[in-house]
Amino acid sequence: MNTTPLHETKIHGTIPFPCSVYHGRIPEWIPSFPLHWHDDFELIYCAKGRMQVTVWGKAYTLCEKDLVVILPHALHSIEQAGAAAGEYFNILFHPSLFEGSESDLCHEQYVLPFLRGERAMDCFYPAESAFNRTISPCVLSILGHMRESRSPHELIIKSDLYRLLYFIWRQSTAAAVDSNSLQFSYGRLKNALYYVRRFYDREIPIKEAANQCGFSESHFMKLFKELTGMSFNAYLVNYRLELAAKQLKETDLRVIDIMANCGFRNHSYFTRAFQKKYRMTPRAYRSFVTPLPESAPQWTCAPQSDT
Repeated sequence: MNTTPLHETKIHGTIPFPCSVYHGRIPEWIPSFPLHWHDDFELIYCAKGRMQVTVWGKAYTLCEKDLVVILPHALHSIEQAGAAAGEYFNILFHPSLFEGSESDLCHEQYVLPFLRGERAMDCFYPAESAFNRTISPCVLSILGHMRESRSPHELIIKSDLYRLLYFIWRQSTAAAVDSNSLQFSYGRLKNALYYVRRFYDREIPIKEAANQCGFSESHFMKLFKELTGMSFNAYLVNYRLELAAKQLKETDLRVIDIMANCGFRNHSYFTRAFQKKYRMTPRAYRSFVTPLPESAPQWTCAPQSDT
């Protein structure tokens, strides 16, 4: 089955204007968005309720009007915060949006350092924080203008994105050497995450996963827990459960077949693990989950025809 790739290479928006807004509800539309990374800048804005965003292994609980700034290449995921539901918006924009001529000063000085990992910043900004109050007008302007599907607001949106980049740059600092070293080690752990996505349906011993990264078992387990917030075995089970939830939502396969597809060999264990994560049995989940509305997912800023 198709799964969410660890390195997301999808173009958000269009090639001429790579910027999109996505609207999500957890758990009504999706139970979670698995760990992944991409080349875009991303802002996650909590509109209602509560949700959890994990960036480089650190979990943040967002309430109404809180936001998270995710720099290019950062590993992150979105989950439900306990039993609470949440509604949120993602704004994604690709660095190429700011690229002009070959010797573009702004791109060289203020974009490439983020892509090279030379700039760092805190990612979580509660509603009452100074930085949140500074950028919220830009965020709300982008959300409002991108919702107008037949209005050519590219100039306003691009000006807001430049303002966002300006504020992000001012909030960021030069990345510390130890931070670069740690993220390099975390980067090597991506090999284990790729391995899980290829072989999730069979047993994967810790030694086998550690070998994919070139680490000893003990060092691998320590770093993996720091990055993901869970042990490797717990991550493997969690990933299988997310695939099972996706199949329950999107297919008519029998529960026992979905269980086997996702690497579970014991039906009672699968049911207990699923119920612990989603607070209901697999059969109840299939009846409960709401299909994602076709109109909900994406607002793309692209030139509109007047005809």
